[in-house]
Amino acid sequence: MRRIRLALAQLNMTVGDLEGNAKKIKAAIVRARAQHADVVLFPELAVSGYPPEDLLLKPDFIDANRRALDDIRKETDDIVAIVGFPSADDYDIYNAAAVLQNGRLVGEYRKHYLPNYSVFDENRYFGEGQESPVFDFGGDIVGVSICEDIWYPSGPPQWQALAGGAELLVNLSASPYYRGKPHERARMLATRAADNVAVVAYCNLVGGQDELVFDGGSMVFAPDGHMLARAPLGEETLLVVDVSLDEVFRKRLHDPRRRKDVELAKHFGRIVPRLEGEPLRGVSAREETEPREALVAPYPDDLEEVYRMLVLGIRDYVHKNGFEKVVVGLSGGIDSALTATLAVDALGPDNVVGVRMPSRFSSEGSLRDAEELAVNLGIRLLTISIEPPFEGYLEALKEVFAGREFDVTEENIQARIRGNYLMALSNKFGWLVLSTGNKSESAVGYATLYGDMAGGFAPLKDVYKTLVYALATWRNTLPDGPVIPHNTIVKPPSAELRPGQQDTDSLPPYEVLDAILRLYIEEDYSPTDIVAQGFDPTTVERVIRMVDRSEYKRRQAAPGVKITPRAFGKDRRLPITNRYRSRA
Repeated sequence: MRRIRLALAQLNMTVGDLEGNAKKIKAAIVRARAQHADVVLFPELAVSGYPPEDLLLKPDFIDANRRALDDIRKETDDIVAIVGFPSADDYDIYNAAAVLQNGRLVGEYRKHYLPNYSVFDENRYFGEGQESPVFDFGGDIVGVSICEDIWYPSGPPQWQALAGGAELLVNLSASPYYRGKPHERARMLATRAADNVAVVAYCNLVGGQDELVFDGGSMVFAPDGHMLARAPLGEETLLVVDVSLDEVFRKRLHDPRRRKDVELAKHFGRIVPRLEGEPLRGVSAREETEPREALVAPYPDDLEEVYRMLVLGIRDYVHKNGFEKVVVGLSGGIDSALTATLAVDALGPDNVVGVRMPSRFSSEGSLRDAEELAVNLGIRLLTISIEPPFEGYLEALKEVFAGREFDVTEENIQARIRGNYLMALSNKFGWLVLSTGNKSESAVGYATLYGDMAGGFAPLKDVYKTLVYALATWRNTLPDGPVIPHNTIVKPPSAELRPGQQDTDSLPPYEVLDAILRLYIEEDYSPTDIVAQGFDPTTVERVIRMVDRSEYKRRQAAPGVKITPRAFGKDRRLPITNRYRSRA
């Protein structure tokens, strides 16, 4: 029986930490070998971390990656390790996978399809691979591909299976998360396995990198498309699974349609060289006669999935950038409450500091809500009034503002004093400021530059207001809850920068606003198309005008975790200076 044991090393790498990444890879090889794995897989660009961006333009960085790979190669006695790294020749650099066995480089696979959409810029850095080699380990044929290559039905994995006879298709990936993507990925991989009548093993990166968060969820599928194993979302894991290549052979014998596909692949001249490795030991060569039961981790529900990814993004941004503690301005509102709760879940209560900054317009209810939240979370709470400096501003500007009514100017002064307070605490104590704005506010510019937008990281940057409420409500259902005060969730949202202020004074209800924003920002619907969905034309025109006019603010905002298919930042790139306006 031809049965081999795979280990998928779902690891959290750090961009540029070549020594640390190599150490993790070598440790995973040791663990895989201890579990008698024949082949261990690693994520895309595991050596460099993903995405390395303009580090790839530094020749010394490319050289250092090769040295790190050579160090890893020496640890591959009695095992095959397939490791993602940036490779170079005399002509270009490539997003590559090194196939290592018994201390030698058996060969490389170079990524063919270089994504250049959404958050990806791979055409900026890499040359395209031209060959789709298969690796022959004593008759066990393995095809290797990288991330985007497997998303195409007629991509390199298909050529490897048809023209190269690969029975096991492995894919190294660094696939960023957005809401619902794990399910999309699973459907696609199941289809690739069934269409190619092959075992498909997919090893994904996990962890946060700037605005991106990688969810992991590495998977293995049988040749009929059913799932054999799945790693947990958001956790480092060594997923071990036994796969049968005899099953692949039997299924192919019973599917005569493949013969036509094989002839077509050969006719079109796909370049599929065969590189020779040494035979795998195989599970059957050991005493084990039955396949070991593999982990199939359950998927969390929708809100838990999003919440876990936000927590992971915060934790990695803070720790990978050398911070220990964060500080959050607590207004008593829903955004700051959810931000602080996420931070505590990511970093622990001892590493989160809350700050109340009351003014003459702060309600007693909001002050109580902020205090109750701090008590529930077990975090330190500071209270620093903004009244003295606000009075100073009003006095200093009295003559210049003479005859002018109180307006957004005075509101923004309050927000900027609070931003100054938080940045002063950051400077003095080394705490990272978490700004608390959400995607709805950022979209329409309902935020103050250098005020509530001040901060080093914005956890809710890609979270619409309606989702903020849903996540807060979900979090309160956990065994340690409710932690977010009920009053914070049910009271009308307000910036409390003038008497009786509510968000609906300036914005449509969030249920309406968020629906319009999704259509305009994520789907690029025109105003006419949005109105056709049943929205009031005047409201649609007003919302779109606010979105278009606020691009300059968003460019100056802190980075934050991407959880939607189209986030602000590098995912959505519009010119600031721009006279085009969408109209109904």
